[in-house]
Amino acid sequence: MVAEHFCELCAVIGKDLTLEELVPAFLVLLKDAEAEVRIAAAKRVTGVCKLLTEEQVLKLILPTVRELINDQSQHVRASLASVISGLAPILGKKATVENLDLFLQLLKDEFPDVRLNIISNLDAFRGVVEIELLSDSILLAIVQLLEDRQWRIRLAIIENIPLLAVPLGQEFFDTKLISLCLALLGDTVYSIREASSINLKRLAQVFGPEWTLKNITPKALSLVHHPNYLYRMTTLAVINALSSVLGNELNESILVPLIVRLASDPVPNIRFRVAKTIQNMIPFLNTSTVNSAIVPSLDNLKNDSDQDVAFYALRALQSISS
Repeated sequence: MVAEHFCELCAVIGKDLTLEELVPAFLVLLKDAEAEVRIAAAKRVTGVCKLLTEEQVLKLILPTVRELINDQSQHVRASLASVISGLAPILGKKATVENLDLFLQLLKDEFPDVRLNIISNLDAFRGVVEIELLSDSILLAIVQLLEDRQWRIRLAIIENIPLLAVPLGQEFFDTKLISLCLALLGDTVYSIREASSINLKRLAQVFGPEWTLKNITPKALSLVHHPNYLYRMTTLAVINALSSVLGNELNESILVPLIVRLASDPVPNIRFRVAKTIQNMIPFLNTSTVNSAIVPSLDNLKNDSDQDVAFYALRALQSISS
């Protein structure tokens, strides 16, 4: 209970009394025999450090933090990893670089949640140190997390990859990460494939249409020819995701022909998704293209033998007429 509310207590008492009375007590909590107490205290390391000077953090807190990085409980290490990046702005560039091994060790931790928590909070380094100092370890951690047997771990890292786009930069993505992002479109778990499509959209929003055309669309949209319908379904997810990013002209020259092709797919689930995808795409298409290419496809689908396909095709046509 005390560990969970320690930061609030420090804020009430003030910096002077915190240093004299509460910091020693906090260090005791960080070394408590019960893992649950250490977990709660580790979560508040950055909050307490915000009330201290850089010198006080280095002298009083960091030695115990080093011990926690090797804590026998993976949950304690994960708790620390979720906040430790917040120390960078407090320590400043020089001290952060000198203690970079703390972050690097957590990036190499055997427990995936520890690595994931570090990567999820890398944005705290921006403006303090060059993220390139961590890039090799970041890449290794990402690769390991994307290969994790637990799909929850793979999903979490996918959702965090776009957050690395700005700090790591376009060149790093081009040479190190984009191939991994595209490979995830073929994951065995549907949720991963769906999240990968959204991930590509978020990257496209950061790097722009030209980068997207060069790095994403050739591979991602080639799945339209795959004999397994699940991969063709993934193509529709990518089309749905990118249509709001590419703009009318590119949508019409690249995405619309694929939609028209998939509208005659032999698998009802594909045709059903086509109708739903078209409805989402309509705001990002010119009226002339809608009338010449989209409406004829929907007219065919509204008479489909599958009731769900026909229903959503009719709904898409109604959205056009309205």
